[in-house]
Amino acid sequence: MAHVQRMSTTLLKTLRDDPADAETASHKLLVRAGYVRRSSAGVWTWLPLGKKVLDNVSRVVREEMDAIGGQEVLLPALLPKEPYEASGRWEEYGDLLFRLKDRKGADYLLGPTHEEIFTLTVKDQCTSYKDLPVILYQIQTKYRDEARPRSGVLRGREFQMKDSYSFDTTDEGLAESYRLHREAYTRIFERLGLDYRVVSAVSGAMGGSASEEFLAPAAAGEDTFVDCPQCDYAANTEAVTVAVSPSDPAGHGAVEELDTPDTPTIETLAAHLGVPASATLKNLLVKVDGEITAVGVPGDREVDLGKLGEHLAPAVVELVTAEDFADRPDLVRGYVGPQGLKLRYIADPRVAPGTAWITGANKPGTHARNVVCGRDFEVDQYLDVVVVEPGDPCPRCGAGLEIGRAIEIGHIFQLGRKYADAFGLDVLGQNGKPVRVTMGSYGIGVSRAVAALAEQTHDESGLCWPREVAPADVHIVAAGKAVQTELALELADKLGSAGVRVLVDDRTGVSPGVKFTDAELIGIPEILVVGRGAPQGLVELKDRRTGAREELPVAEAIERLSARR
Repeated sequence: MAHVQRMSTTLLKTLRDDPADAETASHKLLVRAGYVRRSSAGVWTWLPLGKKVLDNVSRVVREEMDAIGGQEVLLPALLPKEPYEASGRWEEYGDLLFRLKDRKGADYLLGPTHEEIFTLTVKDQCTSYKDLPVILYQIQTKYRDEARPRSGVLRGREFQMKDSYSFDTTDEGLAESYRLHREAYTRIFERLGLDYRVVSAVSGAMGGSASEEFLAPAAAGEDTFVDCPQCDYAANTEAVTVAVSPSDPAGHGAVEELDTPDTPTIETLAAHLGVPASATLKNLLVKVDGEITAVGVPGDREVDLGKLGEHLAPAVVELVTAEDFADRPDLVRGYVGPQGLKLRYIADPRVAPGTAWITGANKPGTHARNVVCGRDFEVDQYLDVVVVEPGDPCPRCGAGLEIGRAIEIGHIFQLGRKYADAFGLDVLGQNGKPVRVTMGSYGIGVSRAVAALAEQTHDESGLCWPREVAPADVHIVAAGKAVQTELALELADKLGSAGVRVLVDDRTGVSPGVKFTDAELIGIPEILVVGRGAPQGLVELKDRRTGAREELPVAEAIERLSARR
């Protein structure tokens, strides 16, 4: 028997107007339909209908994690400083950490993610290779002090997350655990009804090797990704690679200095010389953990600072300031060139050995032509750091890439031994000698998946939940007086007894028009209207997603809805 929920007694208040600060559809609709309410900036209260949806997402996640042998645990959210200090993340997380002290002055934090604590848990519990492999997971509230929480539950300071961790004695075992998670994630997102892409990603501060993201395409997404229309290549824009073949540096003339007054930007330089911006070399100065570093890219491209930061994580990357130039007279603002530069020089692969450029001459009002990579300057490190543009060649097949926006809903990493090394996580191997454990880390944004579904499935009238996550299977609307309400409640009880989850609008003093509007807004998959046909034993069944309507005898409606349970 399923629970029947009456709107007359449910904590549910719908709103006609969008919240003043809402920009995304999910933020507007989850608030208006009575699923969530803002508690403070980036912190949300999940009301009864919202909690049901959140629980349904969690249920699907649990079922698929259990199916691959995962064991659920629940670790504390209030964590001591020491493990995070040992891993280096007490400092690396910076202002994102919620830090606090207890009454004795000891430092604590609210957990942003739990690699350290899971590692210590396994170290305490597992001593032999016979105890492994093991997959542990939890669904828990996480905390990150976002500078600008926005988009409702999409980017909050407190959020629900499933994080799991695999522990193996071999790299082959880690690869198998990674495969199991990848397949489980595809089943989870398919069951939830999400449109998603699996894309290559960079590991960043997490460390490790293989890394993939699960992205839900949506206009409200903060991630950008590329999709190849010709092959199956897809990647986060921060992970897109480019292959450029080196050429012979001897094929270019000698370096020639050019008088270029008042041309401190690529645009002014290209206009002054009558050359395309792509012929110039842009040199952006940044500070990497305080050390001034130059980043070279073709002049027609922009440096993706997020991409650069991911590649150099956990180092902190920031732009240089006017004060930095004042302390370095050898750096001429607007006229920096890599030749003779006494700085670490990072370049995009497009700045390949043998390519010739027009770039700064490290003198005021002066640029240089025929500055050749590999002859006149050397690159210390190649990194893909340019902002990817539509039409850039696919690294796999060469076709023009397409770019879209998406919400990150999952991320899987082969961490390797980063945390095992930090905490000395060894088990006794088959040969009686200690073996260092290797780890994987796998996350799903549970509350974020709710928002992603709202973004992808809503229409102009409101939410349209897939059946797997909806707070009920059918929304019964009593559109009339006592006879309609009486029949609606009778239908609700019969459907509930058949295992159908029911929300019944039995409110008195509320017009049918308002009830219909609320039913569309709330977004339960099927709406059963008990209206003018009630005295004749007829009801109307409406598919919320397609809008298809059908008038049916009561018995047939019960039979059909019960069969879909």
